[in-house]
Parts: sequence; C-alpha cells; structure tokens
Amino acid sequence: MTQTPDITGKSWAMIATLGFVWGGTFLVQAMALETAPPFWVAAGRIGFAATLTALVWLARGGRMFTAEDTNWPTLTLVAVLSAAAPFMLIAWGQQYVTSSFTGVSMAAVALIVLPMAHFLLPGERMTWRKTLGFIIGFAGIVLLIGPGAFASSGAGIEPLGRLACLSAAGCYATSSVLMRRLPPLDPVGLSAATLLIGSAVVIPLALVSHGLPPDPGSKGLMLIALLGLVPTAAANLLRIIVARTAGPVFMSLTNYQVPVWSVLLGALVLGEPLPPTLLWALLMILTGVALSQYGALRRLFTGR
Repeated sequence: MTQTPDITGKSWAMIATLGFVWGGTFLVQAMALETAPPFWVAAGRIGFAATLTALVWLARGGRMFTAEDTNWPTLTLVAVLSAAAPFMLIAWGQQYVTSSFTGVSMAAVALIVLPMAHFLLPGERMTWRKTLGFIIGFAGIVLLIGPGAFASSGAGIEPLGRLACLSAAGCYATSSVLMRRLPPLDPVGLSAATLLIGSAVVIPLALVSHGLPPDPGSKGLMLIALLGLVPTAAANLLRIIVARTAGPVFMSLTNYQVPVWSVLLGALVLGEPLPPTLLWALLMILTGVALSQYGALRRLFTGR
C-alpha cells in the first residue's frame, strides 16, 4: 500500500483528535499513578486495551489480511516496533534522562519519519517546504519545553538513556512507515496484534519490577480502564487508520500537538503555570505544519 497519501478533512480531524487525546493522557495517568505502581498502570492500560480490541476483532471474524497478499513477517515487526520495543526502551531510558528530553525525543519522530518515508514510500517525497516545516515545528516544541529540553540529569549512563529514548522514537517512526507498506488488512486486527504483543512485554516487566498487582481501588480501576479504552485502544486504532490512509509523514504531525495540549490542559485542570514562550512556540508549530502540509491544506480549503 504505497500509493499517494489520501489526506482529507477527516484526516485532519483524526490527527487533531489524537493530539488532544494523547496530550490529555498525562493528566489521567498522573491520577492513576496515585493508586498503583507505574509499570502496573502501563500493564493494566495496555492489557485492558488488548483484550477489548482482540474481542472486537474476533467478533468481526478474526481475519487479518483482507486480500490474497499476506506479509506476516512485516506485520509482526510492525507490531513489535509499535508497542513492545518502545515501551521497554522508554521505561528503561527514563530512569537516566530528564522528562523534558523524553518529550523532545517523541517530537523527533516527525523528523525521523521524513527521510525514511522519502526513500521507502514513493508518495512521500521530501521537498524543501516539507523539510523546513518539520524543522520549524520541532524548534517550536523545543522552545515550548524550555531550557530543560537538553539539560543533563546527571546520571552516569545518561548517554545510553538518551539513546534508548531516541531509539524508541525511531521504533515509532519505522513502524509507521512499514505500516504503510503492508498489504490490505483489517485495521482492528493490526491494532489487536500491536497491543497483544505489547502486553506480552509490559505485564512480565511489571511482575519483575513490582511483584503481584496491588488493589488500586474502584477509582484506580476506573482510571486504568479509561486509559485503556480511550488513549490506548481507540487512539491506537485511529493511529493505524491515519498512517494507512494519509501516510506516516502526515501522521507524525500528532507528535507536535501532544506537548502543546499537555501544557494547556495542565494549566487549565491542574493550575500549572503557562510558559512565557507558549505563544511563540505555538506560532512556530503552526507555521511548521502549514509549510509541511501546504498542498494538503490548499486542497482542503480550495478543493484543488
């Protein structure tokens, strides 16, 4: 599936929804972490999402590929790179780097996707406008995060921690590109595969790190179920649909939105201070999006 990306008004609505949902996830996760250890929050979240998505997939017939063409090796690699590998890399890397650097690493997905898609997907060629737009957008994220974006944590093996976070970003970028190259398949099936493989990694990791799962109480269970339903199960399916139709380069615009929504919702809900650079950062991010997606925006508003 390597034809020219089909970017429509629905595509823009989907990435806007993803940006808002994933940006708001930090708020819900912060409350869930008050009821259970971090790896069990992650395990509960992805385990709930995997079970729900797999049940929906089986109810739809449990078929993965929808045409005669099949590519199970690539599908398995996509599933590993979408959830299992980045979950492990981020969980290990965050022990030795600042949270700001982790945020910058995730924003870097957009920059990593760009050259990969250029060489692997015929419909995603790099242009000077697209490249400049992504660089400006990334600079806006760095400005939003502030001086701590590349600050040192002081950990002795911090370089390895940073490499782990950047490797996680590379996993997300690679999985998005490879996802576009898969033959026709059921998006619910692909979503179930990524979440089931992710569960097979995260749940044992939680057992080793924290022992048996504690009782999070009714509030904790509700929060973990919410995390599993909306930003994991539903958003993962939406991500697959966008990557398969509009392409990985367009999908990567979500990574520029998440930090913005995280900052705004933190201020509105938790009363956190807004950074003084917020407006300038927003201007840079919007300019970057406009430049990188000039053709898609023109078609959206003019129909040509």
